[in-house]
Formats: sequence, structure tokens, C-alpha cells
Amino acid sequence: MQKIKTFLWFDNQAEEAANHYVSIFGGDSKVLGVTHYTEASPGEPGAVMTVEFRLAGQEYVALNGGPQFPFTEAISLSVDCESQAEVDELWAKLTDGGEESQCGWLKDRYGLSWQIVPRGLSEALSDPDPAKADRAMKAMLGMKKLDIEALLNA
Repeated sequence: MQKIKTFLWFDNQAEEAANHYVSIFGGDSKVLGVTHYTEASPGEPGAVMTVEFRLAGQEYVALNGGPQFPFTEAISLSVDCESQAEVDELWAKLTDGGEESQCGWLKDRYGLSWQIVPRGLSEALSDPDPAKADRAMKAMLGMKKLDIEALLNA
């Protein structure tokens, strides 16, 4: 059992969102369990209360808690991508119904913020040549979806 889990508060789309994320990340990603509101709980009896799920080995809990606390950019899920192809695939799937931001950030259709980060980003931004690192930073600031080749060639 994972000691610390990310807990995500949705209005009423917890199960839909969990299934959507599992379909995107595949592999060992899956829904682990669903609980329902009862007569004694604050939600509608029988409605989905929480959904526990795993994405790429990381466990999450999604709650149908109502509209009081929408997601903000103050928290995001950062995904380490091995290749530009993986960046492109995740970007397309997570922005479907959502919106692009800048510097590799996006909001999905549920309003949750993600950072889709290629492995070469850190290398480009910390290049020993300060001028090259500055050019990479300026290039990144002008991008929505990150293009690792453009960052490394900046």
C-alpha cells in the first residue's frame, strides 16, 4: 500500500475521470476500487463517493465532493516523458476537451492541470553554457507543448 496518495476533489465526475486517465496511461494503470454514498453520508445514497485508481504505479483517490472546490493551477500532475512521441501522445489525449497553457502545462477536460515534461528539458535548462541555457529558457517560455529538439537546439 502506498503511504501517501494524491486526493483529487471533483464535482461529480470522479469515476469518469479515473476511467479516462486509466485509458490514457494504460499498462499497470487501473481502477482499484469504488465506494458509494450511504444514507448516513452527505451525498446522494448510491452515488459514487470515491474512486481509487493507479496511473503508472502511482495511486490516487478521486472524490465526488461537489462544486465547492474546483481545481486551480496551484497544483498539477507532472509526467516525465521518455520521448517527444510520448509528449505528443499525452498532450493530444489530455488536451482533448481541455485547454493548452504554456511551458508544457495544460488543463484536461476536468480542469486538472498537468505538466507534460520531456526528459531533455532539465538538460537544456541547465546547460553549462549560460547563454545556451538562457536561449532554452526563452524558447520554452514561448511554447505550449514542449518540443525537446527545439529546446536542445536553442
